[in-house]
Amino acid sequence: MKLVVVSAGLSSPSSTRLLADRLAAETLLHLRAEPEVIELRDLATEIARHLVTGFPPARLASALDAVAAADGLIAVTPVFAASYSGLFKSFFDLIDKDALTGKPVLLGATGGTPRHSLVTEHSLRPLFTYLRALVVPTSVYAASADWGDEGLAQRIARAGTELARFVTPASQDGVPDVDTTAAIAPRSLTGAITSVHPAHGFEVVPFEERLAALRVDH
Repeated sequence: MKLVVVSAGLSSPSSTRLLADRLAAETLLHLRAEPEVIELRDLATEIARHLVTGFPPARLASALDAVAAADGLIAVTPVFAASYSGLFKSFFDLIDKDALTGKPVLLGATGGTPRHSLVTEHSLRPLFTYLRALVVPTSVYAASADWGDEGLAQRIARAGTELARFVTPASQDGVPDVDTTAAIAPRSLTGAITSVHPAHGFEVVPFEERLAALRVDH
């Protein structure tokens, strides 16, 4: 099983890479997978060349293939002008249009101010929805003031758990891992998801019960 992490941080070290690493570490607490990190800053020249020529150099082709073959994907970008970075967008512009279809994806972003905290919802989520990826419910934005805050740690833990549960795992003998079997639940639910519990998976209430409760309330 393969977990691919795409980091679009421009500096080294960077808060974007730090967030990507923490999201990956939390996911791997709940999922047996081999991680691979792709640093887009190292591929910037190759990305620009591919956009101009239409042919990817070997290193970039390998990165694109890794994303396409991943069982789960973590994608993290710094925020510029209230949106994802140009390098981040350029890389995903080069992904085959069907490569992310149905693929579980966890989104993250970093910025200097909390004012951009909704960038994951108004910029990142629509992009990956367009690519037909299966974006997990919790995305994580980390402002400079968030590092060391318990709230950020809780969001990272929740998001990593969700990604692990959305990836369909299998043990070496081909039997699904009991700890993460609930990952497939959202694809065949006949009720409403009311919560996600780290130990017990999704709590589902049949729609009939939800409707009955609403009628009583009104």
